[in-house]
Amino acid sequence: MGLIERILGVVFGSGRNVIAETAEVFRVNAENEAGRGQAMQSAALAQFSSEFKVVRRGCFDRLMDALNRIPRPAMALGTLGLFVAAMVDPIWFAARMTGIALVPDPLWWLLAAIVSFYFGARHQAKGQDFQRDLAATMASVPQVVQTVRAVEALREDAPEAGALPGPVGEMPGDNPALRDWQAARSTV
Repeated sequence: MGLIERILGVVFGSGRNVIAETAEVFRVNAENEAGRGQAMQSAALAQFSSEFKVVRRGCFDRLMDALNRIPRPAMALGTLGLFVAAMVDPIWFAARMTGIALVPDPLWWLLAAIVSFYFGARHQAKGQDFQRDLAATMASVPQVVQTVRAVEALREDAPEAGALPGPVGEMPGDNPALRDWQAARSTV
């Protein structure tokens, strides 16, 4: 017994696993790798969510947001209004379009630049809001996973469907009226 104990002591060392330590030189320890990956992902999510903290907005910010929402619906409704005006009063519409035809090209370019910058900035702001919401959602993933596991554990602890209390000799879901109706339908 002493010889086998010495051989095992050489192989496994004093409480260490020499084989596992040697194998880790050539192959990554999967458990430690998963732990490092989880720690890195948690740190990245924490950093990402700290960048996009929800800030309480004041009255001025809410007013500016409301004003920023006006141009797109105004342009869409204005364009539809022009179509209606063209059908209702073609002469009035022709006079207005003649006036628009007199607008010089540099003014049209300026309008195009303003509209492009407005919609570009709006698109960027909405994209950042989306990223902030996504970061908040991703930060809540561990809590959701824990809740799902708790619900699944409740399902495992629930009694089987046949073990539910009911009248003697009657299975849950066994409906005499339904059974009679099915029997009547099968004879027809």
